Amino acid sequence: MAKLSTEELLDAFKELTLIELSEFVKAFEETFDVTAAAPVAVAGPAAGGAAPAEEVEEKDSFDVVLEAAGDKKIQVIKVVRELTSLGLGEAKAVVDGAPKAVLEGANKETAEKAKEALEGAGATVTLK
Repeated sequence: MAKLSTEELLDAFKELTLIELSEFVKAFEETFDVTAAAPVAVAGPAAGGAAPAEEVEEKDSFDVVLEAAGDKKIQVIKVVRELTSLGLGEAKAVVDGAPKAVLEGANKETAEKAKEALEGAGATVTLK
């Protein structure tokens, strides 16, 4: 098998849904006995008393929280399904249960795209 370049690997990852990417990360962690969050965990204690400085730093993990579905509930359910790969019943439960997290621990770009998509469907969304 030919070795894939970093660019080719990134292109392959761009094709995946968030759920598929999450499953890949879990499998990668298990296969190589590593944790994707390890650099963050190691950097925290090593910094010593720098806890206040961390609060000033830009967040790299966001929760996309659906506050309200608005008038176009069906459109919002469709967007929730696209973002999460949930089934119809599960996505409806998320929308009906608002305020509820749609995505947790997403990176900034993913969180902002999800927020835009949900707001485009008429929902009220916050990033936390």
